[in-house]
This record gives sequence, C-alpha cells and structure tokens, in this order.
Amino acid sequence: MLDYDFMRTAFLAALLVALVCGPVGWFLVLRGQTFASHALSHVGFAGATGALMLGLSPLTGLAGGALAAGILMGLAGDRVAGRDVMIGLVLSVAMGVGALFLHLLTRSASAATALLFGDILGISPGMLGWLALLSAGCLLGLGIMARPLLFATLQPEMAEAKGVPLQLLDVLFLALVAIATAECAQITGVLLVFTLMVAPAATVLRLGLSPLAGLGAAAGLALAEAWGGLILSWYTDCPTSFWIALLGGAGFLLVGLVQRFRA
Repeated sequence: MLDYDFMRTAFLAALLVALVCGPVGWFLVLRGQTFASHALSHVGFAGATGALMLGLSPLTGLAGGALAAGILMGLAGDRVAGRDVMIGLVLSVAMGVGALFLHLLTRSASAATALLFGDILGISPGMLGWLALLSAGCLLGLGIMARPLLFATLQPEMAEAKGVPLQLLDVLFLALVAIATAECAQITGVLLVFTLMVAPAATVLRLGLSPLAGLGAAAGLALAEAWGGLILSWYTDCPTSFWIALLGGAGFLLVGLVQRFRA
C-alpha cells in the first residue's frame, strides 16, 4: 500500500488534518457549537465552486468562504444563537449557489463528488504543502488562545468580569474552525465534516479526561479514524469517507456502551 506515492501523500494529509480537527473539535463540542462546522462547510462549498469557475484551487475558495462566514458568525454572537431556521435558510442558499456554479462548469460531476464527499487520494504534493501551512497556523493560534478560551467556555460570566474579551475570542475561534473545516473537507467532503471534526472530540469528552489529555486524545483518535479509513478503503475498495464516518460513529457508541456497563 505504501509503495504508491498517492497513498503516502494521503496518509500525510490525513495526519496534518487530524492533528488540527481533533483539538479544534474538542473545543467545538465543549462550547456547544458543533453546528458551526456544518454551517461553515456549506458556505465554503459555494466559495469552492466559485473558485473552480475562476480557475483557482477549490481549497482557496473553500477556506476563504468558510473564513468569512466564521468571522461574521463570531461578530453576530448571540444574535444568531438558536435561530435554526435562519441558519438553515442560509445553508440552503449557499448550497444552491454552489450547485449553480457546478452547473456552469464543464466538469461538474467529478468536481461535485470531490467537494461533497472528499478526495483524499487525489491530494497533490502542492496541496499537501498548503495543508501543512494551514495546520501549523491553526495549532499555533489554538495554543495561544487555549487557556482563555477554556476559561471563557466553562465560566463565561467570570471570564467577562476578569476582562477576557469574549467576542474577540469567539471570532478568532470560529476563524480557526473555518480553516480546520476547509482542511477537513479535503478528506471527508463538505457533507461529512462531522465525521472528523465532531465524532472523535465527542467520543473523548465522554471519557471525562483533563483538558490537556482530552486535546491529545481527540487528535490521536481523529488520526486513528483517518488512517483506519484509508487502510480499510484500500482493502475493500469502499470510499475513505464512508469508513471514517463508520469508525467515528462506532467509537462514540462503543464508549457509551462501556460507560453504561461500568455504571
């Protein structure tokens, strides 16, 4: 399996993406903002298809669209919290715009499949370099804001009284989520971002680990699911995103069953 260049590139890409999606997803689930990654991926889909029309890299459009949406969501704050109908309408419009852009493209079928469900085996060495750069930036940013972000997540009133800029943290964190979502979409596609962004983090949070151990465990579990999906895809000829989704759901259910058995 590792004799092929495209498989080695795929494993490296999965490593870079999982190391970001695990810790970012841990904070995402802890803050109760899991719907944000799904929303950002849909908005990023319109940006990716627009970039394809202009002859640019889909990753550029996906990251740009998701980043803009993440900043706007952070600035809006509580004004959009709980407004599922409004958010759903925005997502529908974004997907509709993306569908229009794909209709105008001559290679819409292959482009749609790659964007919606991912194409980890088609990642080029040049794309791998961009993923490495984005991953390094995300981890650096998360490391800088991790302590105040955790404080603001667990005790928002006390953090605000201590002078922690809650809205700025929200904007910066959602910007990181947007970049991580754009990276994750290269592996799982925009429709299955939950599989690598949310499933490992939600599984780890059920274990009740300390924050530092939880962040590390979320990254490790995301990596195990991504690499496991690649290996199972190689031997079964089924899509990698299918196996990643299956492993993520199975891990979450298994931890729940073990906890119930112990109780």
